[in-house]
Amino acid sequence: MDDLKFGTRNKRGDWSPNGRIEVAPFWAWPPKFLKVLHWLPEYLFPWNAFHMATALAYWYLVIPDIETMKTLSWGWPLYLYAVNATAIFVMYGSIELFYYVKRVQGNRFKYNAKFPSEQPSDVFWFKSQNIDNFMRSFFISIPLWTVVEVAMLWCFANGSATWVNWDEHPYYLALLVFIAPVIHEVHFFLIHRLIHTPLLYKWIHSVHHNSVNPSPWSSLSMHPVEGFLYHAVALWHLVIPSNPIVALFQLHIAGFGAVNGHIGFEKLEVTEETAVDSHAYAHYLHHKYFEVNYGGDGLIPLDKWFGTWHDGTKEGEAQMQARFQEKKARLNAKNTETASQR
Repeated sequence: MDDLKFGTRNKRGDWSPNGRIEVAPFWAWPPKFLKVLHWLPEYLFPWNAFHMATALAYWYLVIPDIETMKTLSWGWPLYLYAVNATAIFVMYGSIELFYYVKRVQGNRFKYNAKFPSEQPSDVFWFKSQNIDNFMRSFFISIPLWTVVEVAMLWCFANGSATWVNWDEHPYYLALLVFIAPVIHEVHFFLIHRLIHTPLLYKWIHSVHHNSVNPSPWSSLSMHPVEGFLYHAVALWHLVIPSNPIVALFQLHIAGFGAVNGHIGFEKLEVTEETAVDSHAYAHYLHHKYFEVNYGGDGLIPLDKWFGTWHDGTKEGEAQMQARFQEKKARLNAKNTETASQR
């Protein structure tokens, strides 16, 4: 596919898409019903449908029976960790292999023209972003994902969470499934803003932001505190009446869905004529500029409401630079005032 039909490339070879990142159309006023109808299939397919499929597969093929989950032991949690690690290795590893190792589409649709393997740095273990990100994912974040999963399932099995049955409340649970991505986006925005405060950023979130040019293995490369808070989104289903399948879906949006914002490509070519949209650009801009797009890609436009939205256009760039200048002026004024008081 010719990526220049869909975007532009700068002097460094970095690619950016045409148009702007749009928030979900149901926020428009007056309402645009046709746009909402067009958007709904994109909301459901392919990613959210994939996460629900994996949740169902887990529930029927992987998750132990209720009696087993009532008792905490080493056996079934280690089994769940092995399944989680294997699933991530297959999913993330396939994307890494085809698009970053074999480079089957070169740098077509790639936001940053360079590949992480071409940029060794002392900030990473063994000076390799790939090795660092891989090890942090499999020895920190995926174990913490499993801790949340085990705690959640143990609570459901022991009656510590309100277990709503599909037979009795199918419409309520269907609604909960539909809004699970909304819960994820709000939860992610809140913890993300928290760990961007100066002290927490320095000691916690900077680990993730070392990957300025993210790749699939960057998705779950986190400090342990961030890794737990990120996956803890599933624990909301211990607070609200829910069902373990819906809670698994919520967890999989976080675990498997983390790759979306870190793929590094706008489109993954499947054939010469077809490609899968990654929806990665909003979060790529966050990795590039650090102080924009703390949430998702506009499902709940919290960034727009709080003034940190970057829609990928020149106007968005100008607004971001204006915010940076205002922040710099405030810091300079504060430093000047501090110095005068000494």
